Amino acid sequence: MKRILALSAGILLALNLLSQEASQSDTLRKDALNVFMEASDYIRKEIPYVNYVRDIKDAGVYIITTRQNTGSGGTEFTYFFVGQHEFAGMADTLKFVRQPDETQEETRQKEVNTLNMGLTRYVAKTPLSKYIKISFTEPLSETVTTDKWDNWVFRTSLNGFLNGEKSYNSTNLNGNINISRITDEIKINVRGRYNYSVDNYEIEGENYKSENNSKSVTGLIVKSISDHWSYGGTVFVGSSSYNNYELSYFFMPGIEYDVFPYSESTRRQLRLLYKAGFNHFSYIDTTVYDKLKENRWSHSLTAAYEVVQKWGSIDVALSYSNYMHDWSKNNISLEGFIDLRIAKGLSMNFGGGASIIHDQLSLVKGGATAEEVLLRRKELETQFNYFTMFGFTYTFGSIYNNVVNPRFGNTSGGGMTIMIN
Repeated sequence: MKRILALSAGILLALNLLSQEASQSDTLRKDALNVFMEASDYIRKEIPYVNYVRDIKDAGVYIITTRQNTGSGGTEFTYFFVGQHEFAGMADTLKFVRQPDETQEETRQKEVNTLNMGLTRYVAKTPLSKYIKISFTEPLSETVTTDKWDNWVFRTSLNGFLNGEKSYNSTNLNGNINISRITDEIKINVRGRYNYSVDNYEIEGENYKSENNSKSVTGLIVKSISDHWSYGGTVFVGSSSYNNYELSYFFMPGIEYDVFPYSESTRRQLRLLYKAGFNHFSYIDTTVYDKLKENRWSHSLTAAYEVVQKWGSIDVALSYSNYMHDWSKNNISLEGFIDLRIAKGLSMNFGGGASIIHDQLSLVKGGATAEEVLLRRKELETQFNYFTMFGFTYTFGSIYNNVVNPRFGNTSGGGMTIMIN
């Protein structure tokens, strides 16, 4: 009996100590800053001093993340910190650039460091501020070295893929070279591409072979006029067995106006781009218009709108083009993607595109074989094309999404999520 009483007393004492520790930890958690953002497990582990809430209305600060490509082939990440409720009126923008040769771990560390710096201003106004320490780890030199490459960046890649089984094998080879120089005043990009693919089939003792190859060089130069205007041009030279081009080249000068300043491009854009120029086509086979070679003038107009806000994002583009010798040879296309947060826990996304096509000058007069049609090795006559996608996500339960538990694989927690795609 005495042993049982002693054991019971020990258990009660341990539970009491654990309860006090949990109570202290829970008190800190209640005082923590509520943050709404798309946070990975890594971020939630490395930045544990905030509460990650599932709905933007519960947050003291929400973070919008955008990405755009840089001239070096890297990616610029931009984080917009916006305070609300007790932090209303506070806002910050921080950025970092992922270099093209960085590992995933290096990028994740940059992301965490950037978020830590951005959150410090808000955490400083909470009781948890006394537990924050700030340090600087990198020594600074007194001089600044210049860029010996003058912003020129060179990048090459070669990729191959082989696949096979008893009655089928496939080979695909891709090569790319990219040369660019991007500054605030000028943008230069030259890209070369090569693609070769071959598929071999054996069906009932018969062998079928399908080949496709294309190569091209594209050059772009753009000069800044102001924070709203720019001008430039595109040059293209290439060939494609799919499009019946033995040789194709064009030169298209253009001018662009952005209703919003280019400096705000990561948050909003409304660009109008007009281009006009000369096109030359030399065909592999005679076209449906009895042409083996022709020269044509053409022009195009594109309107593109992009916006990222706390309620979601919109990305829409409308384009029109035609050949000037015959305005009935035209093309109209619309593409867009919308991601909306409708209500607490409920979000939806939908997107798609459609084109009205009347400008297929390169169609082969003899048409395509059954194999070429099935394997999509030749461009086919059509008056339209389209694609669409949509999805709904509904999440309810606890407003917090702090805990990361990788056991038996990574699965999300913090409530139930219903997704429809």
